[in-house]
Amino acid sequence: MSPPAGKLTAAALPGLLEHDNCVKLAGIDVDGILRGKIVSKKKFLSIAEAGFGFCSVIFGWDMHDQTYMRELGVSNAANGYRDMLAIPDLDTFRRIPWENDVPFFLVSFFDPETRKPIAACPRGLLKTQLDRLRARGYGAMAGAEYEFYTFRNPDGDSASPAAFLQHNPPHQLPSLTEGMFGYSLTRPVHNKDWYYNVYDVCAKFDCDIEGWHTESGPGVFEAALEFNEVAKMADRASLFKYAVKSVGADHGVTPCFMAKPKQGLPGNSGHMHISIVDKDGKNLLARDELDESAEWKDIAGLSDLGRHFLAGVLEGLPDVMPLLAPTVNSYKRLVENFWAPVTVSWGIEHRAASIRIISPPTSKPSATRLEVRVPGADSNPHFVLAAILGCGWRGVEKKLAIPCPPLAMGQDVGGEADKGDRLAKSLKEATERFMRKQSIARQVFGDDFVDHFGGTRENEVRLFDEAVTDWEMKRYIETV
Repeated sequence: MSPPAGKLTAAALPGLLEHDNCVKLAGIDVDGILRGKIVSKKKFLSIAEAGFGFCSVIFGWDMHDQTYMRELGVSNAANGYRDMLAIPDLDTFRRIPWENDVPFFLVSFFDPETRKPIAACPRGLLKTQLDRLRARGYGAMAGAEYEFYTFRNPDGDSASPAAFLQHNPPHQLPSLTEGMFGYSLTRPVHNKDWYYNVYDVCAKFDCDIEGWHTESGPGVFEAALEFNEVAKMADRASLFKYAVKSVGADHGVTPCFMAKPKQGLPGNSGHMHISIVDKDGKNLLARDELDESAEWKDIAGLSDLGRHFLAGVLEGLPDVMPLLAPTVNSYKRLVENFWAPVTVSWGIEHRAASIRIISPPTSKPSATRLEVRVPGADSNPHFVLAAILGCGWRGVEKKLAIPCPPLAMGQDVGGEADKGDRLAKSLKEATERFMRKQSIARQVFGDDFVDHFGGTRENEVRLFDEAVTDWEMKRYIETV
């Protein structure tokens, strides 16, 4: 049964789920991974409004279920890894087309005593930032673009390459296609069942793809998701990754959203587009007429609010890097000469800068937006959009001025013309700046979130510092 028109209510659930016997529920952890389970229909109907207990350990361990070396505030042995309150968001209802249309809902996590969002909950963090705009009668729209590598499972039938990788180095995992060929019309033909299945399933799963094509690199594809309200966009971006991985399992294809899976090749980006709108949907970043007296022609089409928002994102960017580049591997992508941003930089239609302005005269006013090009495909979309909104709105509230001149066409980041600060070169450097006392991240998100998420990134850094890599073995095993 389809959901009734308008907002879904608990009263409508029995009819909606009349022919179902179970429901799948999932929340999102700090690494952007869906954590959930199936519950009986009876159980779901009893907790649809009040919520249910969900073990907080998902915020006490890493992406491989190893508890953090330094226990953090949300979930730890001292509090018994107690339950959080998980409340289904009825507005996220959809059915999972590759699992016999089982009904599905996302949940958000709350403190069972205060009923406030858990500090580490990605959906809660984004909602908190969005509420600041809503208090002024504003909202935000967003779009996401994801690049990812695809690999063919070596044994053909296995749904996962895990067994192969236990006995073979990762570089022996074969790519779905070979060579460099962006926007190819013929490469997808070789895997057309998977290619079209991804597109069709995403439409049925309410994370519609606007553009879907090959990117430059062996087995690399890119999907642009349809522009939507910012909170819905974050949900859809998370669910897109889930859908792509699930469809791939049926076709012996493993997608990889690592920021930099292959040395010497471009990395996987996770660009985010954002605009601010009023209650009628008018784009508030756009100017009614081009400002011929603007300090730089790049902002001639940006409103005063848009300029302050841009300034806020630029000023906050160095302090929120772990939210945009959350893994050790993220910083392998953010290097010079790979068409990836490495400085606090911006410019109209400038694809090498950290922020690309899309506005008149190169677009219509209603399409005015900022494209933040720093995030990789490995980032958590809720955290990325929370960071952009939080920093941008801080700029509006403080009426910040744009801190550096734009990059002109033909000027590369890191060159003489680039006056912006160099962004962090490692997760360790980024996390130290994120967690320092005077960090803009603390001003925007508060100490509870910064201390928790920063602690999770310190854990990643420590694990990497203790790791012995293949590069070290090849370089030193016979020479030292």
